[in-house]
Amino acid sequence: MNTPRTATVEQGAPKREVPSLARASGSMAVATLVSRISGFGWKVMLAWLVGINVVSDSFTLANTLPNIIFELLLGGVLASIVVPLLVRSQSDPDGGAEYTNRLLTVGMTGLAVGTVIAVAAAPLFTSLYVDDSTGQANPELVTAFAYLLLPEILFYGLFALLSAILQARHVFGPTAWAPVVNNLVIMATLVVYALVPGDISLDPVRMGDTKLLVLGIGTTLGIVVQSAMLVPALRGIDFRFRWTWGIDARLREFGGLALWILGYVLISQIGMVVTQRVLTAAANGGVSIYSNAWLLFQLPYGVIGVSLLTAIMPRMSKAAADGDNKGLIDNLSTGSRLTAVMLVPISAVLTIAGPAIGLALFNAGETGPAEAQRLGTALAFSAFGLLPYALVMLQLRVFYAMKDSRTPTLIMVVMTVVKIPLMYMCGAVVRPDQVVVGVMLVNSLTFVVGAVLGQMWLWVRLGNLRSKKIVKVIAMSVVAGAAGVLAAWLVTRLVLPEGAHSRGTGWVALTVQTVVAGVVSFGVLAALRVPELKPATSRITRLVRRG
Repeated sequence: MNTPRTATVEQGAPKREVPSLARASGSMAVATLVSRISGFGWKVMLAWLVGINVVSDSFTLANTLPNIIFELLLGGVLASIVVPLLVRSQSDPDGGAEYTNRLLTVGMTGLAVGTVIAVAAAPLFTSLYVDDSTGQANPELVTAFAYLLLPEILFYGLFALLSAILQARHVFGPTAWAPVVNNLVIMATLVVYALVPGDISLDPVRMGDTKLLVLGIGTTLGIVVQSAMLVPALRGIDFRFRWTWGIDARLREFGGLALWILGYVLISQIGMVVTQRVLTAAANGGVSIYSNAWLLFQLPYGVIGVSLLTAIMPRMSKAAADGDNKGLIDNLSTGSRLTAVMLVPISAVLTIAGPAIGLALFNAGETGPAEAQRLGTALAFSAFGLLPYALVMLQLRVFYAMKDSRTPTLIMVVMTVVKIPLMYMCGAVVRPDQVVVGVMLVNSLTFVVGAVLGQMWLWVRLGNLRSKKIVKVIAMSVVAGAAGVLAAWLVTRLVLPEGAHSRGTGWVALTVQTVVAGVVSFGVLAALRVPELKPATSRITRLVRRG
């Protein structure tokens, strides 16, 4: 991929042509779509080859630990405030080179130390996240996978740091495409896993099992390759890393902001701990189903929301740095309205077609129709939370652009206080094999709480947010989505046979329901003459042409 070049960083901050929001987010959306699809592809392969059982649960839980610990060490900080600070440093006489090198030096050193400690503490993390009181989980297997997967922490951090440097220079493509290569490496790993003879021993668990080693080491290798993919792009912007030790005033400012971000992550992880313990105490397969349903839930957001946020973040940072509240509100309003128009119809599709999605994609190999349909049902019950989730992510970026990391943490406190008792209630009153459905439903409810709180808090900080305009677009989008769901439900009752749970029937239902719900939802939006529909559909048209 050709990367725009600039003058050497040490020669000062050169003026670059800033790509338009539509062009930047559109190009990223293509890469993100491929990344999300390929990422989902290897999860489907895992379900086919391993099944939805205690082995896949153990691998899935262990594979989330590097992400969780990385977020605790640095991830939330990197995603939230590093890009704004790097953008500000570009006004330095050296173009921000020294500040960037100090940040990299401190970040990589902290990540390396944290990774070593995390690997040594793998059994402790397992005991924290796994509830073995019902005998449904295998903590020894989780720990074995964790030893192989926790080294990913260092490379997740390296990828995030290098991505922040590129994004601050408005270079988005390499960051969006690198995860695709990671996914391809994991797919190759799963093929090798299938070809290797034998099974993973469950009692006793043996670290020397070939299949266990292939799955663990191959997955970690994917993250290593993902990080290495960014090196050529950094050379393309003439960035050269030099170890630079010491803490300057802005890094101390970074530390102050980071403390609140760390609080945000810690509080969110309390909710994650409760979620995983509730799932591991319920029926086998709950962790895997939750992971796959959550991935499907995030797929449309990842293509549309992440692309929009990544492109809009430098603009919001600049507006906040310049004290341009009007520009900040413009970006928030535009992002909220476009997100609603694009995501609510997709929520409608996921609501009606959730069970069909589960059957069509997962009812194969080692995964049976019951597990596949349970996954789809969990997705359907949580689909209404897609827009609130996207709005929460957008609102957080506005706070961080204003260098306010305290407010998001307080919002997360409220969300977690709402979430935890509802999670335990699911574990107590819901049938064990349906606990995962309740857990996904609770997640979406907490996003609704977060979105409402965030909007109210921003109104207090910034004044008129043009909320009436946003609410109007959301309301029309919800009406359109409800019409799509109703139409697809009627067609399903009239056309499709009841009680069929084959993979073929799932594909037929998925096709019919997606077409009907999608066409009706966007048709109602057009009939209501929602002004945001035109830029949203033109964005989708550009993606199709690029594909």
